[in-house]
Formats: sequence, C-alpha cells, structure tokens
Amino acid sequence: MFYDFEKAIVNYINYYNNKRIKVKLKGLSLVQYRTKSFT
Repeated sequence: MFYDFEKAIVNYINYYNNKRIKVKLKGLSLVQYRTKSFT
C-alpha cells in the first residue's frame, strides 16, 4: 500500500519537473528551462 503511494508521488514529481510544459517558461519544462538558463 505504501509502496504504491510512494511510486505515485515519485511519478508525479518526475512529471512536474521534467514533462509538464509551462507557457510562462516559453513552452519548456522546468528542467529544460533551468538547463537553458545555465548555458
């Protein structure tokens, strides 16, 4: 039961940071935006 909950949380965090596209960040995900800012 707790394993499934933990897996769901990890999947959501991965989605939030890596796959979710923000219009405010010019269509980039959070990780893509941060990576672009440093280069």
